[in-house]
Amino acid sequence: MRVLLLRPKSPNERFGLGPFFRVEPLGLEYIASALRSHGHEVAIADLRFGPSLESMLRTHRPRLVGIASLHTLDMPSALATARVVRRLAPQAVILLGGHAAVAFPSPLFDASVDAIALDDGEIVTPGVADAVEHGRPLSGVDGLLVRKGSGDELRFEPTPRGERLASLDEVPLPSRDLVAAYQSRYLCVHKSPIWAVETTRGCPYRCNFCSIWKVQERSFRMRGTEAVVQDLAAAGPDVFVIDDLFFHPRARSEELARELSRRAVRKDWVLVQSRLDTVGRNPELLARWRPLAAHFDIFFGFEAPTDAALSKLDKGFDLAGFEAGIRVAREAGFGVTGNFVVDPDWDERDFQAMWDLVDRLKLTRAGYTIQTPLPGTPLYDRMASR
Repeated sequence: MRVLLLRPKSPNERFGLGPFFRVEPLGLEYIASALRSHGHEVAIADLRFGPSLESMLRTHRPRLVGIASLHTLDMPSALATARVVRRLAPQAVILLGGHAAVAFPSPLFDASVDAIALDDGEIVTPGVADAVEHGRPLSGVDGLLVRKGSGDELRFEPTPRGERLASLDEVPLPSRDLVAAYQSRYLCVHKSPIWAVETTRGCPYRCNFCSIWKVQERSFRMRGTEAVVQDLAAAGPDVFVIDDLFFHPRARSEELARELSRRAVRKDWVLVQSRLDTVGRNPELLARWRPLAAHFDIFFGFEAPTDAALSKLDKGFDLAGFEAGIRVAREAGFGVTGNFVVDPDWDERDFQAMWDLVDRLKLTRAGYTIQTPLPGTPLYDRMASR
């Protein structure tokens, strides 16, 4: 059966860090691999770069269309894309998914949408495709919100959730061939083309401005070392590792670094994301990773300049941990980049504390983002009435 997976244009890429991170739709590539393993014919259209949605629908003639909604700001564009698909391909089944759709699905309740995926897309989408192919109702597929009724009676009803979070190794390596036409357009900070790689999924911490740990049920899942080594070896010279918490857990990270070194898998530039306290506790681990790339940067959540402000965010480390992470990263030869979360309740003393910290630690590559209560986070739950 023919399936078309869509990455809509995103207004999120106009704000904050968005213009510096236009990376490949790795989640769709994993979904494509899962669908192919079920015998389906798959195409991916990255609508940020063309071709037009109309031409893709005309050429591919899909029976199932999957649309990604990754960020809260993506929801209007994902919904607009669904409405265009419904108009141009009225017989197609339309499935929405992605992080934002799972964290806060209600804005996507629309007559143009047949179902919303609430579990891992690599597991849910093949189930939807198989149901469509064999004429079975979507209500029999786990991990969905399925549209019922119409007009004033429109509603979305949940199907049973999967009994467990799937192993990341249940899905083959990503189908990068499906985005090869777009690869030269993908960028990360100052590098293009860039390749995205995922080695783990989830985060065990509970920062109150973040929805990742809630969506992933505080799980932390790891791809097998062999699969990660193969994926990194096949990727190009410049790589952004999309894991939310790199270098964790230590034993597994050591194993992966050791195997990459043994097989001489090295890159020109690698960017990973990690926590300051994780790095500060593991200088030997960082020393093991450093030779694997000519240039190796770490993106941190700096978040706040005082113990009180860090505690308010439920960050889980203090200023001593902050400074230890910066010191260890620099001593090991890593580039240090990060972002502060600027609380609207700060007064001049808080801002002065931040500028003093920036100067003292020479944080020359830092971003400053206004704290925003994004749907799906504890911060949003606390502030929703406002």
